[in-house]
Amino acid sequence: MYNFLSKRQFLAYSATVSASLAVSTFFSGCAIDPVTGKNQLMMVSEQEEIAIDKQQSPFQISSDYGISQDDRLNQYVSTVGKGLLANVHRPGMPYSFKCVNASYINAYAFPGGSIAVTRGILLKLDNEAELASLLGHELGHVNARHTAEQVSKGQLSSLLIGGLSIAAGTQGSAVGELTQQLGALSQGLFLSKYSRDNEREADSLGNEYMVKAGYPSKGFVGLMEMLDSLHKEKPNSASMMFSTHPMSSERLDAAIRREKGQYPYSKEYSLNRDRYMDNTAFLRQKKEAIELLQEGEKFLSSKDYDKAENSIKKSIQKSKEDYAAHVVMAKCLLIKKQPSEALSYADTAKKIYPSEAQGYYVAGIANTEQKRFSEAYKDFTRCEEILPGNPQMAFFRGYCLDNNGDKDPAANQYMKYLKMINYQQNKYSQHAYARLKQWGYAE
Repeated sequence: MYNFLSKRQFLAYSATVSASLAVSTFFSGCAIDPVTGKNQLMMVSEQEEIAIDKQQSPFQISSDYGISQDDRLNQYVSTVGKGLLANVHRPGMPYSFKCVNASYINAYAFPGGSIAVTRGILLKLDNEAELASLLGHELGHVNARHTAEQVSKGQLSSLLIGGLSIAAGTQGSAVGELTQQLGALSQGLFLSKYSRDNEREADSLGNEYMVKAGYPSKGFVGLMEMLDSLHKEKPNSASMMFSTHPMSSERLDAAIRREKGQYPYSKEYSLNRDRYMDNTAFLRQKKEAIELLQEGEKFLSSKDYDKAENSIKKSIQKSKEDYAAHVVMAKCLLIKKQPSEALSYADTAKKIYPSEAQGYYVAGIANTEQKRFSEAYKDFTRCEEILPGNPQMAFFRGYCLDNNGDKDPAANQYMKYLKMINYQQNKYSQHAYARLKQWGYAE
């Protein structure tokens, strides 16, 4: 039933995992750049790009509190994005466009074509042309194969390594210190960090795609003006965007030059501001609540937990059914060592959005902190059902079974965890290995 694991095997596996992953994902060869038509060094196939996307994007979307439950808004974002696809260089990719519930300001793309925008950035846009510009820019990254390029250069090995987690900071010491890690914003866990050259190329392509779709280049200038203003203000809520998408005034200047020199005819096209305002009306009604949540997350990141709790509580008062706010409040209360109160917010989050994983994950941690291991096991199991493939769920389920005295199934889960992370060494794997050794499943 179990594979016997020696300490020598454990250390050998953990020492060689990085090399093994590099070999297994490497093959040499040239490819044709879909944008320039020139040869490029590319060690990742299109199918591998899609596979990376399928593996990673669900975890990032969950870390951003899931897809918006505002069906009209989500459909609108998707419609605008799909309207750009007739002119892209890689029309055969499985593109998707979503709005996620995160309050921070960002948009991102995975290499297979999964593209998401946060509620925070939608509140900063003024019209549909700016939204098309934003989505066009992300399409530029996919079509120029920027993530695949980074993988080929060995700059993005983290995308290929196991040990995925829903919340940031899961490399703490077993369960005991995990709640101390929950204050770290979970945004950007699996996102590419682009170079300035990548950004310039994505800007040029995005501008091209949106103009060809019938939007004025003025919309792209408007997007760059907004980003340039944010970059100068340096708000905490935009820090992830500028760490993954470097901004400079040069990008704004280039957009202005393209508007005047390359796309002057597009000034006759409509910005479609009224349509944008109609489709984002419900979101904008929640603007004050989202800004309070941004404030709470800022205090969380600076470890000012009392102020964080106060801001998040005000956010929930403004928008009582906001899933993200309830999950963030539960995290804040866990950090403050109030697991019972945290569980109340996590349970409410599960009711608000029963098909999203984070509510169950945080509820599982809250139950674990209260030594309610049977309930925690149910939460972690449901989390795994919604978002399969997270090794941490195997560890936590094993931990719960272990504490309930169910040795054999606990050993099974611990071994499963070690296999899923390729025997990499961390506090969790050391705990799991130690228990297996104690029970006679490892030497």
